[in-house]
Amino acid sequence: MPGRFAPGFTPDLDSTRDAIASSTLSHGLMVLGDRWTTAVLMGAFTGVRRFEDWQVQLGIPRSTLTDRLKKLVALGLLRQTAYQQRPQRFAYRLTQEGLKLYDHVLMIWVWEKRWGSRKGALPAKLTHRPCGHHFVPVLSCSACGEKAGMNDLQLSFKVNQTLLEAARNAPRSSRVAAYDGTDMGLGLRVDRWSLLIVNAVILGCHYFDQIAHVLGIASSVLSRRLSGMVEAGLLICQQDLNDARRNIYRLTPSSRDLFAYLVCFSTWAARDYLRQPSSIRPIHKDCGRPFVPQVICSACSDPVKPWDVSFDPPAKTPATA
Repeated sequence: MPGRFAPGFTPDLDSTRDAIASSTLSHGLMVLGDRWTTAVLMGAFTGVRRFEDWQVQLGIPRSTLTDRLKKLVALGLLRQTAYQQRPQRFAYRLTQEGLKLYDHVLMIWVWEKRWGSRKGALPAKLTHRPCGHHFVPVLSCSACGEKAGMNDLQLSFKVNQTLLEAARNAPRSSRVAAYDGTDMGLGLRVDRWSLLIVNAVILGCHYFDQIAHVLGIASSVLSRRLSGMVEAGLLICQQDLNDARRNIYRLTPSSRDLFAYLVCFSTWAARDYLRQPSSIRPIHKDCGRPFVPQVICSACSDPVKPWDVSFDPPAKTPATA
């Protein structure tokens, strides 16, 4: 799909709709795309183990935290072990399956440190033990080892009929809530529908009617969503110079930086959760190979593994909401 990121690109709306509906990104976000689950996972990767510690760090309601922990245990991403019997209390640790989300979580850390409003809730610095340096996770191509960003990739569509059929048979989307602009921090500013809207814009859908068509969102809900994302700095809304009746939605630097998060999550969902190929398939332009993301250390350029990283403590503890 040449020129997918170029201004003026006009997408085929029906094929884009089917590609998004059958993408591993969309299906993966159905289970891990809500705003609290992201934060609970980040806590698990940074050493939070106990219910009370998540509450203090996130200010999350008890019932919500209970639900998210149960879901992550049921998915096999966390393991529950009792550390006290009377009353019974549990600790939660990442399983081997949970550790496979590490690249995705590192990209959350990068985005939040750059754009989030509650940076103090995150580890202040990451240290790569093999080289001994503080580092910033960097997205690279696993085939050639070169650093890669959104403009380094070419996207193609090949609809996954199995996932498309599953999407068509799924119940009407679970509560498409309108983003209200609330400062949630820790990745909570960006939930499933915000990410799908960013994805639609990446795929060339810049107008309200295009986004509504490819995502199947009611106009009233999409209007509130887009307004909230513009207010949050995730989108720019500009009047179309060729048609004053229409507005164009474009990515901002902060939403462009979400691309690494999206591609890492989509890869995890395809390889480890759904075990199905995604309908949206990136090719690395420089080497011409299918793009499989690999996160490397900015200091030594070696691949980063969960057991090779230590975290400096957060600069401060956020107040409980």
